[in-house]
Amino acid sequence: MRKIMHTVAALALAAAAVTTMGTSGAQAADGSWDGCPYGAVCIYPQDSGTDRPPTDVFYSYGAHNLRNQHGWHWVLNNQSGGAHAHLCTGYNGTGCGRDIAAETGVYADLGPINSITLDRP
Repeated sequence: MRKIMHTVAALALAAAAVTTMGTSGAQAADGSWDGCPYGAVCIYPQDSGTDRPPTDVFYSYGAHNLRNQHGWHWVLNNQSGGAHAHLCTGYNGTGCGRDIAAETGVYADLGPINSITLDRP
């Protein structure tokens, strides 16, 4: 029961944070967003906010396999021009599901996620 309550609380917090995270106001003059460089997709440390440096930063289009990413993480897509990112259950960009639009972030359980894709608009 305690684990269920923790999960529900985390999901509620994530939903509230996503709705309050403005994209234009959060970006610095150089285009970085909470430490995520402009044009990149960033993964932040497990169970933390975006106040710590990202553990992974991806710039190139295509699939990127993940290593040692378990539990809940913030994933920010600081790409521009409508470029999307997708979280995938398989390696090499297979089994993709969750879509992350440009200039948005999600709080996701990366336990079942084995790769992330950066996709051209």
